[in-house]
Amino acid sequence: MSARTTIGRGALRSETCRDEEEFGRLSAEWTALYGRCSSATPFQSHSWLHSWWLSYGRPGALRVVLVRREGGELVAAAPLMRAGGPLPVLTQLGGSITDFTDVLLDDACPEAAPALAGALARAARGAVVDLREVRPGAASERVFAHWRGPRRRLPDSLCLELPAVPMEGLLERIPSGKAQRVRAKLRKLDALGIDAHVVTGEEVPAALDRLLKLHQLQWQGRGVTAEHTSERFAQHLTRAVRPMVERGDAMVTEFRLAGDVVAADLTLMSPRLAGGYLYGADPALRARKVDVATMLLRHGARETSAGGRATLSMLRGSESYKQHWRPEPVRNRRLLLAGRGTAPLLWLRAGAADARRWAARQARERAWVGRVLGRGGGGGGGGGAPPPPPPPGVSR
Repeated sequence: MSARTTIGRGALRSETCRDEEEFGRLSAEWTALYGRCSSATPFQSHSWLHSWWLSYGRPGALRVVLVRREGGELVAAAPLMRAGGPLPVLTQLGGSITDFTDVLLDDACPEAAPALAGALARAARGAVVDLREVRPGAASERVFAHWRGPRRRLPDSLCLELPAVPMEGLLERIPSGKAQRVRAKLRKLDALGIDAHVVTGEEVPAALDRLLKLHQLQWQGRGVTAEHTSERFAQHLTRAVRPMVERGDAMVTEFRLAGDVVAADLTLMSPRLAGGYLYGADPALRARKVDVATMLLRHGARETSAGGRATLSMLRGSESYKQHWRPEPVRNRRLLLAGRGTAPLLWLRAGAADARRWAARQARERAWVGRVLGRGGGGGGGGGAPPPPPPPGVSR
């Protein structure tokens, strides 16, 4: 499907890619557009999205909306698919393993946003466009601003972010007593002689295999995220991460003690942001009282600040261990777009999302009341001390 639109300084044409192999052939021009979209995160790279589709996509569901100049240059792209379920919905590629989703817009082409909005309206054809986990300032917000039909903005996952500064700068954010304890942990790490090795592209597959094994080992008996143990997830990471490492969109680090790999970390990076995505650590480190979170944060802060980035993201989730560093809370957004004829579907979907948030809030409040009553000494049934906070990356 293709269409031509005249906007501003010239004509732009749109098309929808539904073929997996054709999507794969877009790699070079997609990567060029990714480099011209300053708000893009690593989750919008072609390597991540195409690999995700190969592992998780459903036959016949692909809908990648493209906008080009008359000469053929790609100036906008929306990686979408037809969602499963009874309602007609277009949603973005990436699924639950992707922390930020977005479209791509060429910063030098102001006509791209309204053109993509029009192209999305044509591609939807009676479906609701549901854009999840949109980071503030994302390109999708510009498309939302140009949308001519019914639309709704909802809150989505909470992320926590730190400034991309070296470790000493992060220590200045916390009380002096805590900072002294962290410095003692860092001295212990240095005394143990744990060495950080950033792997090269050809080393990535073997390093990811070790990382996933360590990740399973550290969570053994404690409820590991099931998807992180799946073969399709391993295949996705192996396909996606090597080219991302080679282009500077990802970094895999192995931490070695006496020559043995005892921890490994995958960090995804863009010019503005870096985020620790997944890690694994040998449980033997806990026996040696090694603070793995501090070790990973020091390394990530050093590498992120050296690369000139502004943000060190802890990605989705507000686990208590993250709060020690006094991060800034940043709420992702969910953008719902529809045509006038499909407005009832939009309100139905938005209402269901509101109801789920209300139910989740009620459950948290009941749990909080239960904990308070359990500690009140009025016959509360032996709750004991709360469990310790999870290690970094509970679902990472």
